[in-house]
Amino acid sequence: MILALDVPTASEARGIVDALADTVSFYKIGLELFLSGGYFELADWLRSEDKKVFADLKLFDVPQTVGSAVQQLRTRDVDFVTVHGNDAILRAACDAAAGDLGILAVTVLTSLDRADMEDLGFEADIGDVVLSRARRAESIGCAGVISSGHEAARVRSAVSRRFRIVVPGIRAAVEAGTDDQKRTVDVESAFEAGADYIVMGRPIRNAPDPARAAASVQERISAWLGHNSGVGEPTGQIP
Repeated sequence: MILALDVPTASEARGIVDALADTVSFYKIGLELFLSGGYFELADWLRSEDKKVFADLKLFDVPQTVGSAVQQLRTRDVDFVTVHGNDAILRAACDAAAGDLGILAVTVLTSLDRADMEDLGFEADIGDVVLSRARRAESIGCAGVISSGHEAARVRSAVSRRFRIVVPGIRAAVEAGTDDQKRTVDVESAFEAGADYIVMGRPIRNAPDPARAAASVQERISAWLGHNSGVGEPTGQIP
């Protein structure tokens, strides 16, 4: 499980990490924290606490600029960074990463549904778009993709086992219309579909006892893996 530190300040993020202690070892830090100041200091602190770091920055610009940004990020000890865009942008990111940083291609945001895609000018089925982007991302050399749990099974069937699928929008139990995420799944459904990692935020951060909530999710993951030995476990080197 990757815990999303989508909070306004680095100090608040550190408080969450301290409260969760050993129950979580992987954290996502995104744009809100990036703009609040202290982003890279937070990333360095997470590494000093023996945590893994996912820089969810969704880089999107002309290929040369994205490549230059990834080169800068390589000087920081992070595991993943998200990149948005076409093949040329993803290729520039992968070339700049040089194997030192895992590039995760964004497919279709979990906050979007079919109507939103039509508003953006896309008439294709969301699943088809996600699958196409995932296939291209793997061929270019990305470490994996961000995919809704609704499309993860199709992606898993079309890519190699070493290609990472990171599924956001995870809810303890999915209830329609409760927040801004529209294509959500629960913990077990995500791994059943082929996820290597799930991303959770509010269901843990907003729980009465976040550490207990995180431990409960980790127990659910372990139980699922125990009952599906080899099915949901990533293979090879994992960042």
